[in-house]
Formats: sequence, C-alpha cells, structure tokens
Amino acid sequence: MSIEFHRRMLADRVRHDAFRAALQQAIRPGESSVADIGAGTGVLAFFARQLGAREVWLYDPGPALGLAQVVAERNGIDGLLFVPARSLDVEDPPQVDVVVAEVLGNFAYEEDVLETLRDARRFLKPGGTLIPRSLTQWAAPVTSDRFERDLASWQSVGFGLDWSDAERMTRNNMYVFAIEPGDLAAVAPASWDSLDFCGPIDSHRAGTVGWRFAADAPVYGFALWWECTLAPGVVLSTSPRAPRTHWDQIYLPLASPLAARAGDEIRLTVACETGGTESGIEVRWHVQQKRTGVDVSEQTLSIGDGFLG
Repeated sequence: MSIEFHRRMLADRVRHDAFRAALQQAIRPGESSVADIGAGTGVLAFFARQLGAREVWLYDPGPALGLAQVVAERNGIDGLLFVPARSLDVEDPPQVDVVVAEVLGNFAYEEDVLETLRDARRFLKPGGTLIPRSLTQWAAPVTSDRFERDLASWQSVGFGLDWSDAERMTRNNMYVFAIEPGDLAAVAPASWDSLDFCGPIDSHRAGTVGWRFAADAPVYGFALWWECTLAPGVVLSTSPRAPRTHWDQIYLPLASPLAARAGDEIRLTVACETGGTESGIEVRWHVQQKRTGVDVSEQTLSIGDGFLG
C-alpha cells in the first residue's frame, strides 16, 4: 500500500474525528488496554494513548508499521507494542479491553473487514468493546449520464473495429467515483445489507432492494455507499450527502441503460463473497425492470466477467 494512500487517509479529519470519539467512549484512562488491528501508520493507536490507554498493541503485516514505530519514537509516544503480522495469523493474542480495526474500503467489504472483525473478537476480554459495532450498505439508482459517457467511449474508439467485447468487460466492473446527490434518482436510497459485528458474520452477503419511479427517467447504473456505527451516537458515512471522506462511492454500471417510465419498478440484487477467493472479492449484481408487474428487462453483471487477468 503506497505512502500516498496513507497520506490521503491521514488527511481525512472526518474519519479521525469519528474514531477518536469512539475510542474516547471506550477507554478508561490509565486502565484500558487496546489492540489496533490493521494499524498502518498507527494514528488510531496514537489516539488511544493520548486518550489514556494503558498500553496499545499494533498489528499490521505491512511496511507502514515500521513507519508507525519511527513516528512514535520521534514524538515520544510510549506504551506501544508492535506486532508485524496479520491479526488472523496471530496465535493466542493477549486479550485487551478495546479492539479497534479500520479496514473498510470504498466498497465496504473489499479489505476483508468481515473476516478481520469476525476473528478480532478473540482479542477481546469478556465484556470488551469492539470498534466498529455495525454497518449498513445503501444503494440508489443513478440517473446522471456523466459516468455512462465515459464507459461508452469504446463505441467511439473506431479504427474500423468492433470493440463491443471490450465494452462488455468494462461494464462488468465496479468503479470508485465521487458521486454527487444530483447524480441520483429522485427516490429514497435503500439498504441492501446490514450487520452487527458482534453477531454472526458471514463472508457471503446479498440483498435485494427496489424503487418505484414517479416519473420517467433514465437509469444508467447504481451508487453504493455505507454507514458504519463506531460507537453509540458515532456514525461514519460515505453517503454522497455526508461530509466528504477519503472514501468515495461505488458505481455499478448496467450492460445497457434503462428507460424507466412512471410507475416502473426497478429492482437491484447485490451479492458478494470475500475471504478465500482468488481475486479477494467477488461481486455480482442483477437488475430487473417491471412495468405493471411484468418484466420489461433483466440484466446480470459480475466483476468475474470484467477484469483482464
């Protein structure tokens, strides 16, 4: 992971304010021990010490942990124990009062947050606190064509050649875009998945949502974002209507745009699998358009049919 990624993340004050507030709720100054899983450059561990944690364990297999150690030494931050390993590979870890793990991606599940937090509970003492606590995934149809124009550029490549196979692969991918409220349809967003990190966590996630259109509108794809509750009253959101963070939204294209009429129902099913897959994550989306209860069109896309190996 490049230093540029860490720079952008460290510049994200919305992220830091939320995690600091959650840690402040959980830490008993002078008493609490903390484990920072996926610690990276260590900023959450540094917050924990500033807030009075007695000791903080930092787990990360990457080179950023070495930078965290240098930064800690330069700034006189003590009480830190560095473990250069992936938390899932650590046997018999010392149990702590608080576990914090920020392993969320633009598509929430892409950085193994499900597997990491499912395993992280063995680092906790009985009655300990896990940060974050829960997550909700949201979706909304996109009626702006500004992303569609980009993906459809295969049609103008030319050279007397048919590039439709390349365009098909392009559309079988999910994209990270800065989506604005004006890009979305005039319908309420819908939640396609929700889970409590203290409960059962399945690496297979799926859900179906639908919208009924009150007026004619084109549908070019779907925006996805998440809301994560870190602690009671502390919510971090990547919604297009929330304060901007270093995360952006996910855009799921369609194989071909839909022309929705007033009264039409558009249904979206999203399914994903993480942990143990060769590519790290599998995502599929299925779209149905119904008019007066009858199917008008149906499309299925998958990132398995997208990226070139």
